[in-house]
Amino acid sequence: MSEARTVLVIGGGAAGNAVTVLLRRAGVTVSLVEARDDWNATRGSGITLQGNALRVLRELGVWDQVEASGFGFGSLGITTPDGTVLHVQDDLRTGGDDLPATVGMQRPRLQQILIEAVRASGASVRLGTTAEILHQDADGVRVRLSDGSEHRYDLVVAADGMGSATRAAIGITDKPEPTGMAIWRVAVPRPAGVTRTDVAYGGPAYIAGYCPTSETTIYAYVVEDNRDRAAIPPDTYADEMRRLTGHYGGHWPEITAHITDPAGVNYTWFDRMLVEGSWHRGRVVLAGDAAHCCPPTLAQGAAMSLEDAWVLAQLLTAADTWDDALFQAYYERRITRVRAVVEASVQIGRWQLDGVRDADVPGLMARTMTVLRELP
Repeated sequence: MSEARTVLVIGGGAAGNAVTVLLRRAGVTVSLVEARDDWNATRGSGITLQGNALRVLRELGVWDQVEASGFGFGSLGITTPDGTVLHVQDDLRTGGDDLPATVGMQRPRLQQILIEAVRASGASVRLGTTAEILHQDADGVRVRLSDGSEHRYDLVVAADGMGSATRAAIGITDKPEPTGMAIWRVAVPRPAGVTRTDVAYGGPAYIAGYCPTSETTIYAYVVEDNRDRAAIPPDTYADEMRRLTGHYGGHWPEITAHITDPAGVNYTWFDRMLVEGSWHRGRVVLAGDAAHCCPPTLAQGAAMSLEDAWVLAQLLTAADTWDDALFQAYYERRITRVRAVVEASVQIGRWQLDGVRDADVPGLMARTMTVLRELP
């Protein structure tokens, strides 16, 4: 870049935090606004990070912290509902042979690591703050923040999640759509024998699985048909999850015994969305869940968001001119890869909803992961 640039990043999740760090490293002046006062630093149970996500985290300079905080492993177990192991397959190292295939970690810990990286980058951060696009022209965007102040930026990166208000404000009408499934998640102590992800298909839920997230913790989950969330009182969440997990064997009885606090249980519908055509309008560009979201059946949601940030930052920092051609190049570089992940993630769930017994789930997973081994 031949001149100083200013960027507003809306949203402090994986995509927003990552693009902030990468742009600041290149000398771009970045302001980040996040609607939540707590910067989402205490929310969530666990997250599965595959190699292509770890590759971006290493680029951000936080791999050492992630490695120290998480639990690395390299295989996936397929079990029957009673806990009998049917098959163990090695995970593909999508980030390259010098990174683990998979790291599980507590989601709040990952967020805290990214927050520390943003703070250290020197970016301006405003929490409890939202942004409204007032006007844009060929050279920049006028924005009003919820504190009443108005600012002009050369670019706005909308990384404000799948319910993105910015996406709607710039005229992109795509919205997340339910896939028909929902997931219960909880963080609990790690049984001594859990050293990888194990997944059971069938039983009272479509999927029951767990992932180690540290030396002492795991997160466990069960997937069922989505239900009216308003009809499930939050104080019954632990009871509802135990009702499902209580039918599974192996390590599940020990896991189930720890599902006691309803406040620690999360219930979420699966959604899917993919914005087609372009991810920008003028000088407002979408990234992460604001542009695409999918069920976690491939555990690639955070990875796709981190990759968006990496690719967008590469293009922005290498270009002297920020224009439609550059923003469209970002979309073209991402869309085929992201579409493959969204479609595969949705297809795995659809096979289960439709009761397809001979579905080639392992084959679809392997084909998709092979694509992800290539650089984004």
